[in-house]
Amino acid sequence: MASLISHAAVPLALRLALGSEAVPGRLALAAVLCSALPDVDAVGYWAGIPYGHPLGHRGFSHSIVCALLVAGAACTLGDRLGARARAVFAVIGLATVSHGVLDAMTNGGLGVAFFSPFSNRRYFLPWRPLEVSPIGVSAFLSRRGVRGLGSEAKWIWLPLGVLASFGLAFRMVRGGPDARIDKCGE
Repeated sequence: MASLISHAAVPLALRLALGSEAVPGRLALAAVLCSALPDVDAVGYWAGIPYGHPLGHRGFSHSIVCALLVAGAACTLGDRLGARARAVFAVIGLATVSHGVLDAMTNGGLGVAFFSPFSNRRYFLPWRPLEVSPIGVSAFLSRRGVRGLGSEAKWIWLPLGVLASFGLAFRMVRGGPDARIDKCGE
């Protein structure tokens, strides 16, 4: 799996690229949380759920259907998140489904059950440049963990940083109330 840091990078880059009017702070925070949500299935390790089970790691919680359900449920919080239901659905849906996409780009595990509950078949993307991130703080700080972070920096953080920079530059050239660089953190 990719690290939680890299999963959070997707909604944060989206916020920087589109601005705080399109992705308000509360929505961005909810999206960061939802980008990590699929890994709730890790509880299955301790509950005795086998990895390859539909509720096992990278199973239903990593599926497109689950991302759509999470996004739909989040729409009921639109007012609290400071955005319209369509924006909430899009941002939360993208953040949640991106988790499975990033995990399918790793070089380890069983793949992702994108089409669960209809099929438990596990998939990887044809291009898998990411080192699988070890689980646990000590393992994360090991040589293998640092190597994994290096591959994530190259293949996730850098491209997302470029995308966010282009979005920010476009908004600055275009002008408008959300275009100033000093408003990026608001």
